[in-house]
Amino acid sequence: MKVGYCVEGSTDAAVIEGLRLRWCPHAELIVGKFRGAFRRREIPHACLELRTKGAAVIILLRDANKENWRDVVRADCAACATAFDVVVGVADRNIECWLVANSHYASAKTGVNEADFRVPDPKNAFERAMKITALERRTHEIIEYVQQAPLRSWLVNGSFEDFYDRVWQKGKELACLMENLRESTQS
Repeated sequence: MKVGYCVEGSTDAAVIEGLRLRWCPHAELIVGKFRGAFRRREIPHACLELRTKGAAVIILLRDANKENWRDVVRADCAACATAFDVVVGVADRNIECWLVANSHYASAKTGVNEADFRVPDPKNAFERAMKITALERRTHEIIEYVQQAPLRSWLVNGSFEDFYDRVWQKGKELACLMENLRESTQS
């Protein structure tokens, strides 16, 4: 099965890859055209490109930044043509909010004090902790971080919970045996 995706940056792409390896390792990822500035008007074109490349499902993942993530999800869903099978995910503020939803795990993995991650916008703290720079994106480390993360504890973040529920539903439709975080005994 091919899964197409469009994201804003390398950390988002690494999160998608970590989740793919964890939830649907047999799936092949196909990257969509736009990365960087997410322009809603580009969504139909990106979906068409990914569908043409054989994507069975398309994931659009981006940050809400200062907008309400629910409003962004609604608007992005409305921009998707109904002919495409699309899962829209919008991280409340930014993807780093998901990555540090369990500040204990983030601290244990990075050696940085938990309190550094308990801020409204943890992007800079996470990037410092992972030693991410413009030249060193630390993609493999982020993929591994996501693969090992106690994802059930990420459900405390409403935008991750919404994304998980959307992906879980799509996974059932496509016979992808994802872990059920709601029944998981792992933390």
